[in-house]
Amino acid sequence: MSQQTTARGGSAAWALVITSVAGFMAALDNLVVTTALPSIRKDLGGALHDLEWTVSAYTLTFAVLLMFGAALGDRFGRRRLFIAGITVFTAASAAAAMAPGIDSLIAARAVQGAGAAVMMPLTLTLLTAAVPEARRGMAYGIWGAVNGLAVASGPLVGGSLTEHISWQWIFWLNVPFGLVLIPLARLRLAESHGTGAPLDLPGTLLTSGGLFGIVYGLVRGPVDGWTGTVVLTGLFAGTALLVGFVLYSIRAENPMLPMRLFRSRAFSGINAASLLMFLGMFGSIFLLSQYMQGVLGYSPTEAGLRMLPWTGMPMLVAPIAGILSDRVGGRPVVATGLFLQALGLAHLAVVATADASYAAQLPALVISGIGMALYFAPASNLVMSSVLPKEQGIASGANNALREVGGALGIAVMASIFATQGGYESGQAFVDGMRPALVTGAAAVALAGIATLFIPARRPTTPLPPPAAPTPETALETVS
Repeated sequence: MSQQTTARGGSAAWALVITSVAGFMAALDNLVVTTALPSIRKDLGGALHDLEWTVSAYTLTFAVLLMFGAALGDRFGRRRLFIAGITVFTAASAAAAMAPGIDSLIAARAVQGAGAAVMMPLTLTLLTAAVPEARRGMAYGIWGAVNGLAVASGPLVGGSLTEHISWQWIFWLNVPFGLVLIPLARLRLAESHGTGAPLDLPGTLLTSGGLFGIVYGLVRGPVDGWTGTVVLTGLFAGTALLVGFVLYSIRAENPMLPMRLFRSRAFSGINAASLLMFLGMFGSIFLLSQYMQGVLGYSPTEAGLRMLPWTGMPMLVAPIAGILSDRVGGRPVVATGLFLQALGLAHLAVVATADASYAAQLPALVISGIGMALYFAPASNLVMSSVLPKEQGIASGANNALREVGGALGIAVMASIFATQGGYESGQAFVDGMRPALVTGAAAVALAGIATLFIPARRPTTPLPPPAAPTPETALETVS
C-alpha cells in the first residue's frame, strides 16, 4: 500500500505548532532532571545509582523504542500513534510528579521515555506531510530551533524550576501542554500511513534488544567501570544483536529498516553526522553545566542564563538556516554549522580555567550556538528528502535512535576521559579533566562535518509551473 494521507482540517501552521511543542517536550526531558537530582534525593532518598537511573531510565526506553514507535505509526496511522504517545507521556509526567518514592519515580521516567519514543519520530513525519515541499526548509528550521533549544536548555529549565518552585514542576510542566496537544492533534493533523507492510517482529526484537544492550552499557560504564561484567555483556550482546539485525534485514521481505537505504550517500552521510554531532554536543553540555556551577560558582539559573548565547541561538538562527537550505541545499549549511560548533568547543577548551571570566567564554558560546542552529533544520530536511515519502517514518525513527545512541555515547566517553584526566577534587582538577574531553567533543563534531561533505550536492527542486489550460484543439486531440 502506498503512503496514504487523510486531510482533517489540518494546515501547515497547525502542524508546525503541534509537532514543535511535542518535540520540545520529548527533547527537554533528556536533560531536565540533571540539575534537580540533589533536591530529588533530599525528598525521596535513594543511593547515587538510584538518582542516576532517574536520568538513565528515560534515555534507555526512549532510545530503544524509537524505531519501533515509528514502525507502529507507519502501520496503524501516524496521527493515531502520535496522540497515543502524547497521552502516555503526559500521564507518566503526572505520575513522576506525584511519585512517593525513588523507585516509582524511576518507573514513571521509563514510561515517559516509551511515550516519547512513539511521539518524537512521528513529529517530523507529520510535519513533512503537512508542509508543501517548497516551504519545508523554513518549517524544519522552526521545528529544529525549538528542539535544539529544548536539548540545550534542559539544565536551565530544571534548575530554575527546582530552585524557585519545586522539583516536581519539571514534570508538572508537561501536563497542561499534553492536555492541549491531544485534542489539537486530533482535530488539526492529517492522518497518514507508511507502506502498510506487517510489523517486522523479528527485526523489532533484534533492534530493540541491540539498542538496549548498547545504551545500557554506555549509561552504566562510567559508573560501574568499563570492565564490569554487566557493562561488557550489554555492549557485546547489544552489538551482536544489531549485527544480526543488519544481516536479517538484508534478507527479509519487509524489514523494519531496509538496509538498501544506506546505499544512499545522503542517508548514510546525514545519519553518521547526526550520531557524531550528538556525541560531541551532549557530552559537552553535560560537563559545561557542571563546570559553570561547581567550578565558577554560578547557581543553576545563573549557569543556564550564561549559556543562553549557545542554547538560545537556535531560536534566532535556525529558521534562517532552514530558508538557506531551501535556496542552496542542506549540505553546505549543515557542514558549516558543524565546523563552527567544533571550533566553538575547541575554543572553550582553550579558555577554560578555574577562574575564567564570562567574557572569555562568550565568543565560543556564540560560535557554538550559531553552529548548532545551522545544523538542526537542514539536517532534518536531508534525512526526510533522502528517502521515499512512504519510508519517512522509519527514516525519522532511525535518525532519532542514532542521535540518542550518540548522546549516550558522548556522555559516557567524555565522562570517562574526564575521570581519567581530572576529577571533582578541586576547580583545577575539574578543568584538567574537562579540557581533553571538550577537545574530544570538538573532534567528534568536526568528523560529523566531514561526513556531511560526502552527501551528494543537490539543489532543491524547483516546483514545476501549473499546466496551461487546454485549447479546443488539444482537447480534441486528447479525446481522439
